[in-house]
Amino acid sequence: MFTRGPSLGMRLFLLVITSILLMYLDRQQGHLQNVRQGLSVAVYPIRLVVDLPSRAMLWAGESLSTRRSLIEENQRLHQDQLQSAVQLQRLEALEAENGRLRALLESRPRLPDRILVAEMLSVDLDPFRHNLVIDKGANDGLYVGQALLDADGVVGQITRVEPLSSEAIMISDPGHATPVEINRNGLRTIALGTGDSSSLRLPFLPNNADVVAGDLLVTSGLGNAFPSGYPVARVLAVDRRPGEPFAEVIAEPTAALNRKREVLLVWEQTDEAQSVHPATGDGAAVDGTGDADTSTDGTRDDAQPAATEPGQ
Repeated sequence: MFTRGPSLGMRLFLLVITSILLMYLDRQQGHLQNVRQGLSVAVYPIRLVVDLPSRAMLWAGESLSTRRSLIEENQRLHQDQLQSAVQLQRLEALEAENGRLRALLESRPRLPDRILVAEMLSVDLDPFRHNLVIDKGANDGLYVGQALLDADGVVGQITRVEPLSSEAIMISDPGHATPVEINRNGLRTIALGTGDSSSLRLPFLPNNADVVAGDLLVTSGLGNAFPSGYPVARVLAVDRRPGEPFAEVIAEPTAALNRKREVLLVWEQTDEAQSVHPATGDGAAVDGTGDADTSTDGTRDDAQPAATEPGQ
């Protein structure tokens, strides 16, 4: 006679109990963190293989570009370079003036931000979860909460760091909040994601707040969530509703959240940041230019919630 093992229902029950126990231990004590990192290293080549067709198509498109389009692009870039050179000359004069003003105020100078270029490996297809995976990780010096930018503004924050890759949340995610200030007058508030990559909400501005369509929103630096002074969004519409304490303000992100593959990782070069997150990484890192924070406070801080931590 053959000995019968546990029934199928009992096996399923034991499997469910074991899964719940493992999830609880991982949530409370992080016992599976090393296993997760090991699996991420094993899965990394698969991510590269999956991304290979799009890279190949991109390479083929660039290789088949006509000579005429390349010449036109070269001419346009040359003109942009000339304009940037003129602006850079003015910037050097402004930096010198800023240094003299800081010396008068006995203020500590701000160091240039360190920047590292990364590429997106994948993007979450869930319309209500705006997450992405990039090809840089702990081996490049990344850390949880680090800011992501592109050439036009803030993209998001790192939420999980693995040895060879990292996950990030975009500022348009419904669960993300970005501390910002109006560049024109220094009025501080919070920008919330809407689930739409083309819009953000500013729900904590009172009806009498000095905000108009076209105002540029930049990072305020509060909470050490983002380095200060980087563009976040531009105000599209302001609806002042009678009888309501707060106005309805909609802004459009300056960054191309759903159109570009490259992102910039930023380390803010302050004494505190250097002591907590030393500058590490490969030769791809370059230095940017940091401006002095000369904003003023224009609203009550007690009317605004703190920025949410990444991943919450």
